[in-house]
Amino acid sequence: MKRIYLSGPMTGIPDHNIPAFNAAAQKLRILGYDVVNPAEITPQNGTAWEDYMREDLRALLTCDTIALMGGWENSKGAHLELHLAHRVGMTVVFADAVCQTTR
Repeated sequence: MKRIYLSGPMTGIPDHNIPAFNAAAQKLRILGYDVVNPAEITPQNGTAWEDYMREDLRALLTCDTIALMGGWENSKGAHLELHLAHRVGMTVVFADAVCQTTR
């Protein structure tokens, strides 16, 4: 089973885009993937962005695939996650495309 990390925009989006992250995670789990959802790692409670990124990057490194959510290109955090994923040889996919597949 692939372990997939969800990557996408949170900062500046209502509810930190948590409903979209949770919906994508649910779809991927139904398809049988082990999903790391950054919205589940740490609550959005005013902690500094850099502290969230430290936690998220640690979690990312436990995965073999990164799934980019819509709007990822507008997120400095997603860019950082993608850069790291490339450097460590992870598979890169688009979350919407994976969610639409059947097993």
